[in-house]
Amino acid sequence: MNDPIGDMLTRIRNAQMRGKSTVITPASKLRAWVLDVLAEEGYIRGYEKVTGANGHPALEISLKYYEGTPVIRELKRVSKPGRRVYMGVNDIPQVRQGLGVSIVSTPKGVMSDANARSNNVGGEVLCTVF
Repeated sequence: MNDPIGDMLTRIRNAQMRGKSTVITPASKLRAWVLDVLAEEGYIRGYEKVTGANGHPALEISLKYYEGTPVIRELKRVSKPGRRVYMGVNDIPQVRQGLGVSIVSTPKGVMSDANARSNNVGGEVLCTVF
């Protein structure tokens, strides 16, 4: 697998289209940090570490719905393995005039765009959520 974050986002998108309550993805620290930001911003209920079918560690993500529709309307990967996207603190984009969230990997950790601006750090823009 070349793009683990993109794979996780696609699994979330596909599970929400099917109306699933949970989805399982292989575990990694970066995936857990991205899920921490999604949970903190209220886009997912949470996640927990489980053991997958083949004995490898996995993350079980509890998806969030509001009146039958998924809370996450749009989930896009910005920085990809073939083209990394780095931005300074002044260049980090606002998603839908601040209604959405950009997830940024900074030297101070993975955080939302608002937290990155308040901590005055830039970094790699991993994905956008609306």
